[in-house]
Order: sequence, then structure tokens, then C-alpha cells
Amino acid sequence: MDAKQQISQLIDAKKDQFITAADQIWGTPETRFATTESVKPFLEILEKEGFSIEKGVANMEHSFVATYGSGNPVIGILAEYDALGNLSQVADLGEQKAENDGGNGHGCGHNLLGTGALAGAVGVKDLMEQEKLTGTIKLFGCPAEESGYGKAFMARDGVFDCLDVALSWHPMDTSMAWGLSSLAVYQIYYNFKGISAHAAAAPEQGRSALDAAELMNIGVQFLREHIIDEGRVHYAFMDAGGESANVVQPTSSLYYFIRAPKIEQAEEIYKRVNKIAEGAALMTETELEIVFDSACANYLPNQAVTTAMYENLTEFGNMNLTSEDQEYSQRYYDSLNDATKAGLVARARQSNPTASEEEIKRLGTMPVLDQIAPLFFTDATSGSTDVGDVSWVCPTAQVLIGCEPQGTPPHSWQWVANGKSSVAHKGLLAAGKTIATTAYDLLTNPELVAKAKAEHFATVGGKKYQSAIPADVMPK
Repeated sequence: MDAKQQISQLIDAKKDQFITAADQIWGTPETRFATTESVKPFLEILEKEGFSIEKGVANMEHSFVATYGSGNPVIGILAEYDALGNLSQVADLGEQKAENDGGNGHGCGHNLLGTGALAGAVGVKDLMEQEKLTGTIKLFGCPAEESGYGKAFMARDGVFDCLDVALSWHPMDTSMAWGLSSLAVYQIYYNFKGISAHAAAAPEQGRSALDAAELMNIGVQFLREHIIDEGRVHYAFMDAGGESANVVQPTSSLYYFIRAPKIEQAEEIYKRVNKIAEGAALMTETELEIVFDSACANYLPNQAVTTAMYENLTEFGNMNLTSEDQEYSQRYYDSLNDATKAGLVARARQSNPTASEEEIKRLGTMPVLDQIAPLFFTDATSGSTDVGDVSWVCPTAQVLIGCEPQGTPPHSWQWVANGKSSVAHKGLLAAGKTIATTAYDLLTNPELVAKAKAEHFATVGGKKYQSAIPADVMPK
């Protein structure tokens, strides 16, 4: 039996602890940096498995770095475990129904992501013990991927500087190597302070913070015409002043996300949005406070490592789903609208140009698509991830595992409902095996590491990573 097959068996031998941890995290969904309960299963398993653990890195109480081995290469594996607000959902139910009204839920599968990464770290560690391999494995516990961007703070503070290569994965509705980029993003609060007054009897004495917020939003709407096509600016009201319409509102607050394909492009738009906010405050004679929340860089997929990871994905990423798995997932496929279902058939046709119409229809209507897409690289972007900051520090690769119902999007109730299923569990194990076998390649193939680092140097232009987060901004 070769080493990679051994890794697969080693992970299978301990699968119950990873599945139990995933379900435990699903049951205690926590957001941003407040992952008090979610981090506990990691620490318990890692301590039992013989990793040394540093807790509370980069001023984040519930972050950690777990280390096994010594010497080079140093391979990092990235784990996430935060959930999303207002996505509570009853498990295994084929319709939207909150378990706790207004509660949190794992709508992006991070209960699986984190434990899949954990399985990968433990799997390669076990083989290193057996084979007496040199090198270092580090598992990074990273809170607040969804909002707050824990890895961006960790990168800013040099936590990843020790790495030769970093690996990660994400649940999705299709399996593939992650050859896409991502959007850089700035997250900013704009707080306006005015003067309250009776809106009818003495409006001239008031200074409306709500007017300032509305004028800012109007200004940004006009700005959209004058930014790059790929730029994205969206916002939410955090404070609209109050519920009394007969009061000149003395406070208002906006939360802005400013995105672009490259971090310098996002920064340029951010500066222009700041000027609009300042203008709104000037027009309304209100005070403005700009609070920098967080930011993350665009993702740079390392082709050398991503290609190696794809090869392992094709061997170990198949989830071997049963007819019972497909039958279970049918409830989520049935929840899709007709347009989405038609789009899945179109996607199957595009991905399988030589397939028969019968095969295309079969693939396009499978509740879970147990098929690995061909490897490709593109500058196309989708969403934002703080893995981007890690990718500017060292060569980084990721895969997607199609353990979510086909056609369902991230941040949906279907993903929460699916989060403790057999399909979800098989996905995290497939991810762990893909990560562990790729880590093995890096531990035993110095040429691959050297190729990855040379590519990374060329991609970043030899520049040292510079965080977009100011030094005085702390995780919160």
C-alpha cells in the first residue's frame, strides 16, 4: 500500500471524532470572533493527537496555531468554524424553518470546513509518525471568515510568515480545484451624529444624521457609474435614528462593503466613498466618524500547488455517494425554482460538451453532483475570502468539495439543513484526504515547494505583503 492510501485509511480510522466535532460545531453556531464553543472540539482533538497549541494569536481569543513536527517545509492548513447570523434552520428538513427564530446557522458549511482541515492535519501527522518524515504541519484556527476576516488580522501580524505553503478547502455544490481569484474588500462603518429637534415645531434647530446617511447613499449611487465595472459597493443601515418620525434624527450609522478584483482598486473606491461621506456631513452640518472594521485581499491561486492538489482531488475527492444519499438530498433539489433547475442542466452541458443529452440531463438533475470538474485557472472573481491575505504571504491552494445540494447557494437554509447529513460528513472526509495527501506531496517533494515559491514570487512581483488593515485596528 502506498503512502497516500495509508493516509486515507488513517483518516477513515478516526472519522468518528471528526464527524462528531462537525456536528457539535453545527449545534453551537457562533459568528465573527465570538466562537467560544466552536473552537473547543479542535483544541480537545489536537491536544489528544499530540499537537502543541498556541491560543489567542493576533489578539483573537478563539484563534489558535497547532503545530506538529519540526524543520522544513512548513505546511499550513487553514480551519474555519464561524457561522452566519439569522440562518437558524432545522436539520434535514426540506423547507425553510428556523430551529431558533433569529438564531445563527452554518449556512456556509464552516462546521465541515474546519473539521475537514482538522482531519487533513491529523491524517498527515499520523503518516509522518509512521514514516519518520521531517517537516512541520501547522493547523490554523481562524475565526470570523464571514465578516471580520480573522486571517487578515493574522496575516497583518505575521502569523503566516513561517509558512512555505498553505492549504485549505470549502464546501460547495460541485467539486473542483479553486483556480479562481476573489474580490478584495473593505468593510467600513460610517457613523453620523446630529442634533435632535421637533421635526414640525423646530426643524431649523435640528441637524439630521439620517439625512446625512441618505445623502451619502445617494452620492454612492452616482459614484457607481464612475468606478470599474467589476467594483461592488453595498451597504446596510445599522442605525436609522429611531422610530419616531416627528424627531430630527440625531444619529445614524451605515455599514459599507467595498469590493474590487484587486486590493488597490478597492482602496481607491474606499477613498472616494470617504469623500462622499464627508460631503454628506458637510451638507447637513453633522459630525462624521469613519470606523475601519476590516479588509481582505484578493486571492492568488498558486498554480503549481493547485495542480498537485487537483491530482489528489481526483483520487481522494470522490465521496462515493449511495442511492440513499441522493434520495436524502432530493428534498433540497425539489426546493429549487424552475430557472435554477434549468441552469443546472445548462451547466452540465457546458461542463460535459461531448456527453449525450441523456447523460447531461442525468448530471443536471442529480441532487448531489458527485463529479469533479476539470482543472482550470481564470482571473474571474466570486465573493471575498480572507484566504486571499494568506495567498499574498505564501503559495496557497484550495479545493471545493461538492457536498452541498446541487444548485443551492452558500448562505442558504439548504446548506444549514444539510450540515449534519451523511453527504456532508463524506465531504469533510474527502477534503481531509485531499489536503493530507497534498501536504504529503509537499513534505516529500522539495522541487514542488521550490516551484510553488518561485511562482509566488513572480505573481506578487517580489513585493512583501502589506495589510490593508491599519495597525491600530483590532479584531472586534
